[in-house]
Amino acid sequence: MKIKFRTLFLTCILMQFSIDDAAVAQQTTIKPIRIAVAGITHGHVGWILGRKNKGDIELVGVYERKQDVVDKYTKQYKLSSELFFSDLAKMLDAVKPEAVVAFGSIYDHLQVVEACAPRHIHVMVEKPLAVSKEHADKMQRLASQYGIYLLTNYETSWYPTTVKSFQLMNDSNAIGKLKKAVFHHGHEGPKEIGVQKEFFEWLTDPIQNGGGALIDFGCYGANLMTYLTRGEQPISVTAVTKQFKPSIYPRVDDEATIVVEYPSAQAIIQASWNWPFGRKDMELYGDSGYILAKNNKDYAIRLHGQAEERKVVTEQDVPVYTDPFAYFSDVIRGRIKIDQYGVYSLENNLLVVKILDAARQSAKEGKTIYFK
Repeated sequence: MKIKFRTLFLTCILMQFSIDDAAVAQQTTIKPIRIAVAGITHGHVGWILGRKNKGDIELVGVYERKQDVVDKYTKQYKLSSELFFSDLAKMLDAVKPEAVVAFGSIYDHLQVVEACAPRHIHVMVEKPLAVSKEHADKMQRLASQYGIYLLTNYETSWYPTTVKSFQLMNDSNAIGKLKKAVFHHGHEGPKEIGVQKEFFEWLTDPIQNGGGALIDFGCYGANLMTYLTRGEQPISVTAVTKQFKPSIYPRVDDEATIVVEYPSAQAIIQASWNWPFGRKDMELYGDSGYILAKNNKDYAIRLHGQAEERKVVTEQDVPVYTDPFAYFSDVIRGRIKIDQYGVYSLENNLLVVKILDAARQSAKEGKTIYFK
């Protein structure tokens, strides 16, 4: 009996190895996603140009009109000049990518989708989705018409604390019903932190960026609140903007406070180019406790009648992608599905732009803007 059992056990182990080997072989035979880059004037473009080869994506083309910027990045990342094109349509037709990541101005996001959607090329843009609701609606219609994915990437989407806060608030109801959320996103200012010249030019342009700190950092809180509330529609938006440094940022705001009212909660979004240091954190207050997500891994939780507990959460603890391009690849390959109001989703980011539009109008007119 012992001999038979041992033989059976070894047979099962060998069968499992065969199954695992087949799975690995199947994984390695899947071709990497052919990705092209549309615009390289965004300061975060190094995320894709300098990304280590993980076998999931292949960089096949780069579109950029500014030759000095092309020369700089060709040298910095030791890229072949044959990758670069000065015409977006010609690049798309020449290299035939499956997906495009946009690293130009926010205003140019619409142009990228207009070029990619009819060619059935999926698109991921840097936050926010668009400069206005008008642009966002056009992008949504194109994405729907041609059946492409249209994602928006935020740094806070990679944070384990973002996912953990959602789990605590929605899955386990740890702090009870959400009543107030406070979001702090900002830094010392684009010039003060030394962003690239080509990035500074459009980031401080009211047309190319849609505004200043209100757009650049206000989008974070709107995105996170939409995620945490599973897409709840606001009642109203009230915003106040300031120009503390008009000599540096003469055409846009450098400070914004946005109050978003919901049927049973309130969100306060603080966006700044004036803080003495950079921060990206949020405070969530329920009727029985609070969660303070202090950065990407550190958070604190306090429940009614208990002391505050400080904790650390990592990507090993929660299901979060710390690489947006890996997420994009897995979405395209059908390995994962985008949650309807997840942080990358089109539904979420259409609402983000709607909130930002209302905030911009509120600050300009000095009144509360009510949603229909």
